[in-house]
Amino acid sequence: YLLILLGVAFFTLLERKALGYFQIRKGPNKLGIIGIPQPLADALKLFVKEWITPTSSNYFPFILTPTIMLILALSMWQLFPSLMLSSQLTLGMLLFLCISSLTVYTTLMAGWASNSKYALLGAIRAMAQTISYEVTMTLIIIFYLFLAMKMDIVSIRLTNTSV
Repeated sequence: YLLILLGVAFFTLLERKALGYFQIRKGPNKLGIIGIPQPLADALKLFVKEWITPTSSNYFPFILTPTIMLILALSMWQLFPSLMLSSQLTLGMLLFLCISSLTVYTTLMAGWASNSKYALLGAIRAMAQTISYEVTMTLIIIFYLFLAMKMDIVSIRLTNTSV
């Protein structure tokens, strides 16, 4: 998982450099050689910053919600298709649908933990929007699974490459 986080950090650097050139500026280039250590400096800044929590918030859910979301996002990478038979899941697509639907709860928890009615209303609105996208995505995926007659991500990938 560390390599995934490192890869995402450098993709963020690439995006920031590209956006800088699109806007006719240099982008992140102050740190090191052409800004290569910039993602490490960003991560250090993120971990060193002071934690600010609203005074009326529920402290434990306020801290737990981003942690749960990170765990859910990283657990989706476990389903990435590989040819190693030890990591092959028979019902991988079902697990993908289950994990992706759990993110709705973290959105609601984030709004509820702040103990603010406006944050809660925003979280309910975001949750309703996420559910509507989830229903559409699930219907599309289930239709494809009915056509493929498989729920294993690796065999679906091999079926698509052989056509």
